[in-house]
Amino acid sequence: MTGSRADDAVRHALALRCLPGIGTRGWHAAVDAHGTPGAALQALALGDARDDALARADTILDRCATLGAHVLVHRPPHDDAAAAPAHAQARDADADATYPHLLHDLAGDAPPVLYALGDLRLLARPAVALVGTRHATPPGLRAAHRLARAAARAGAVVVSGLARGIDAAAHDGALDAGTGTTIAVLGTGIDVPYPADHRTLHDRIAREGLVLSELPPGRRATRGSFPERNRIVAALARVTVVVEAGDGSGALITAAAASDLGRDVAAVPGAFEAASCRASNRLLRDGAAVIADEADLLVLLGLHRAAADATRHERASPPAQLDDAERALWHALDAGPLALDELVHRAGRPAATALAALTTLELRGLVRTTALGALERA
Repeated sequence: MTGSRADDAVRHALALRCLPGIGTRGWHAAVDAHGTPGAALQALALGDARDDALARADTILDRCATLGAHVLVHRPPHDDAAAAPAHAQARDADADATYPHLLHDLAGDAPPVLYALGDLRLLARPAVALVGTRHATPPGLRAAHRLARAAARAGAVVVSGLARGIDAAAHDGALDAGTGTTIAVLGTGIDVPYPADHRTLHDRIAREGLVLSELPPGRRATRGSFPERNRIVAALARVTVVVEAGDGSGALITAAAASDLGRDVAAVPGAFEAASCRASNRLLRDGAAVIADEADLLVLLGLHRAAADATRHERASPPAQLDDAERALWHALDAGPLALDELVHRAGRPAATALAALTTLELRGLVRTTALGALERA
């Protein structure tokens, strides 16, 4: 992978990262001290050590070429001389691809190298991080799906971590919008789905969105790789939304990283007795923005007010072909989930009529029962 200035820059950056004892901060310190990764490699590694690091870099580049993956190398934003894309396979379509500028806000914690599968153009789009617990409740999963779908339809990219629970629901919601606008940031190599049963979702995101990692292809998860990737999730997004998070949830690391970067942090209110909502509710207590519906998210993202208004109208307008009793039940749920007795009371219809109408709405998939036994719109 030599023969051009861009290829050599990538090879040297990878080789420097492959040197024993060179972590993220060490890589940045070495480049700051010596000017370029190539110069740092020359100064820090002699003889066999440098040859071994270059050989490892070549192996990584060959693997990336086989996968059709891109390799993006950190450069200072003002480094115009090296503004050409760094990727394993040269393609005309990648001519304007660069390392994501938002990650420069991480300073010495910015990944020296990123590996990517998919559409690099998504890195230049406004993004929202939707994160939360792996042990989500059904209402939390639905909230993540609906928020992601609304954001994607309005033109935002949904960033998450491909984990079980809220992450997977967020990716699914964005893909269901039909726009493919989602980025999965992994704590493994880009070709190693984690968990393994998310292979289908991983492959779909690689085709329709973008899979991103700072770890080279083939790398398995370690104890620290998932917490470390959370800073990338936060840095890529304008807003981080915690949908559900219990005590000790990794989503709190993402929220803290977003706050440290000066990004907006928001949360979805949850049942106070639900363990999966304890930490996300505390974020609200401590000043996180409240996301009560999809339109709240669009407004926080700064997307066009008309998109938010249209989202609210879409939720408020009853579906076609409802009879009077069904429409009364639908409008009674404007205020959110209700217990059965309260729903029948607010609908103002005889109990037998209301129950029959409710059965029809449930069969049509328009109303569902929450995990706590209340009824809400689907």
